[in-house]
Amino acid sequence: MQLTPESLSILALCFFIIAILYSSVGFGGGSSYLALLTLFFASFFVIRSVALVCNLIVVSGSTYLYYKNGHFDVKKFIPFVATSIPLAFIGASFRLKEYVFFIILGLALMLSAILLGSQSIKERKQKTRLTAKKYPVWVTYVLGAGIGFLSGLVGIGGGIFLAPILNHMRWDFSIKIAALASFFILVNSISGIAGLISTGMFVFPWKEGLVLGAAVLIGGQIGIRISLNKLSGRGIKLLTAILVLIVGIRVLLKNGLGVIDF
Repeated sequence: MQLTPESLSILALCFFIIAILYSSVGFGGGSSYLALLTLFFASFFVIRSVALVCNLIVVSGSTYLYYKNGHFDVKKFIPFVATSIPLAFIGASFRLKEYVFFIILGLALMLSAILLGSQSIKERKQKTRLTAKKYPVWVTYVLGAGIGFLSGLVGIGGGIFLAPILNHMRWDFSIKIAALASFFILVNSISGIAGLISTGMFVFPWKEGLVLGAAVLIGGQIGIRISLNKLSGRGIKLLTAILVLIVGIRVLLKNGLGVIDF
């Protein structure tokens, strides 16, 4: 299915804005890319493929800049990705029925919105700078595995699930968690794409994909610089959470539950 120039322009503008919003808090935007793509494409193979590629483009630049600015801690990050990479590959390899995919997608979007919104509200109420807590290393392996599998299954990098959980756990300071989220999304997006390719489910519309890729590349570079300049992301997180929740409900009702024959 090819989009009209008008539809592609609207979608590219939306992707540009999403990339700015999400990259400013360390994410790639995969959850909202998925939500928007369901409005323009019928094939969920295309939806998953485009969302993962756009995710990868955004977080590649973010990861590099976080590393360049000294926010990268390889020793603490590796346990998360050691289990998430193979599980994201396995998740992406599942051949889901279309309505099952949209149900999982809708629920995942709603969950990510709740996690992101609660994180924003908690940060607003927080009056003092909290110290980081230490956890057993097995906790990081388990979190990486679970979120990696879910991210591969629905076609996102998983950072939007991981970051709110780690912030709630006070795993580390917010800038370090944002850097981990970008790296986590990067490796899981690569693993997810590999999983789709290996099973013949990677379907990428090159004309539309290149336009959308350019839009998120520019938007992502703007957003990560907002993040590194330490501008507050609480309002952006809350607004994004509301938008993702609305679209998640819509996806669940229209494309998921709406196609089940009761």
